[in-house]
Amino acid sequence: MPHILVIDDDVELTGLLKEVLTYEGFDVSEANDGEAGLSAVSDHIDLILLDVMMPKLNGMETLKKLRERWSTPVLMLTAKGEEIDRVVGLELGADDYLPKPFSDRELLARIRAILRRTQPQHQAKSPDMIECQDIQIYPGKQEAYCQGELLDLTTTEFSLLSHFAQNPGLPLTKESLSLDVLGKHLAAFDRAIDMHVSNLRKKLPERPDGKSRIKTLRGRGYLMVLED
Repeated sequence: MPHILVIDDDVELTGLLKEVLTYEGFDVSEANDGEAGLSAVSDHIDLILLDVMMPKLNGMETLKKLRERWSTPVLMLTAKGEEIDRVVGLELGADDYLPKPFSDRELLARIRAILRRTQPQHQAKSPDMIECQDIQIYPGKQEAYCQGELLDLTTTEFSLLSHFAQNPGLPLTKESLSLDVLGKHLAAFDRAIDMHVSNLRKKLPERPDGKSRIKTLRGRGYLMVLED
């Protein structure tokens, strides 16, 4: 069963989350500050719930250090209305965010959506390899290569690249990307897809012709550009 690490200094909240998640069939570990959270991360953790406001190391500092070594999916828990936290979290490699207070139902929906896209062994008929121009993607190994070089991608960036590679030259709306990649409807002023595309662009090598690999379609969405 999936193992979730909850990193939050609110002891009462972490206790409640552990109770809810355990009841739903998850293994749950807890940490009440950023330093303890980093020490608790291992290959056996499938998802991290990370609070922004914490002592010793806040959520952003913890996420930054985490991404230096781990690509484990991260769901940020942010204060309602603090958009800057959400944007910075996505820039640093968070997979999604959830404003507090939240319902158990919404939390579970977000968790399951992340796990569905980050655990390919649970997906039916996943291809052995996806190839698009000079990009090769191996869903079973969660590895992607471009021009022969292994790309250092978060789980969400990997899913996003896979989706683009399976739909080259086709306009993809932000709403469809949000549903297919993040597993949620696009909310008003939600910049998650924009930030993930921006991060992905920075990690993809430049095309031989110097053109952008992912083109912005103003007011519509994005498109993976095919070579002429």
